[in-house]
Amino acid sequence: YRCSPPFQYLCKVAFFNCWIVAWATLLSPFAAFRGRSVENMKLLRAALLPLKRFYGIRMQVRGSEQLQLQGPFVIVCNHQASLDLIGMVEVIPERCVPIAKRELLYLGTVGWACWLSGIIFIDRHRRDTAIDVISHTARTMRQENLRVWVFPEGTRNPGKSMLPFKRGAFHLAVQAQVPIVPIVISPYWEFFSSKEKRFTSGTCTIQVLPRVETRGLSPKDVPELTESVHQAMAEALAKMSMSDHGDQDMEQPLLGPG
Repeated sequence: YRCSPPFQYLCKVAFFNCWIVAWATLLSPFAAFRGRSVENMKLLRAALLPLKRFYGIRMQVRGSEQLQLQGPFVIVCNHQASLDLIGMVEVIPERCVPIAKRELLYLGTVGWACWLSGIIFIDRHRRDTAIDVISHTARTMRQENLRVWVFPEGTRNPGKSMLPFKRGAFHLAVQAQVPIVPIVISPYWEFFSSKEKRFTSGTCTIQVLPRVETRGLSPKDVPELTESVHQAMAEALAKMSMSDHGDQDMEQPLLGPG
């Protein structure tokens, strides 16, 4: 008996959500002993890493040497779907936390686990509060050698081109005077589509681009900085879309049908 693609999709998405809730519930008591700390991100990473094997998603990482930096830096990455979490934990460096929308904080044990892991929450609807968070984060990055992961599109975008970037991540990097490391995750459409209710196995490529220095830049440079990083990432995404499409057409599925 072979399950229909929509049924496979619903089962896999439900499993993904249940896995996150279950592990957040299990890990929260252990993380609570340490208190709110970026070190608890190691627990979340360990919980999420096995998901790629369950789903038969093979990760190819290119340019990982660009992440071998000693000090703090800001990572900017394209944002397609919840599956980005699998790609994120594949390459996230030590002492790195994501910036997430504040609504996540109120999702029960998931929000509690995220808070304990040092994840930075930002209210997208209150600009003054968001600016304060960025200023505080810039100081914390320098004082605690913290790295920060940001999705500058601001919302999920399964399309073939990237949305315009919000400037918060770039203001953060300039205020802290730290490098920006762009990361591009290849499109999922060969094996995942929420619109078509399709979720099979496949290959995901993660490209780490050369870092962009911000030392000496000021707030007036942020618009140009934002645009140049967006252009570099958009070009990388376009190239990956073309090459990965051809590569995946020749690959055999990593898992059999459900």
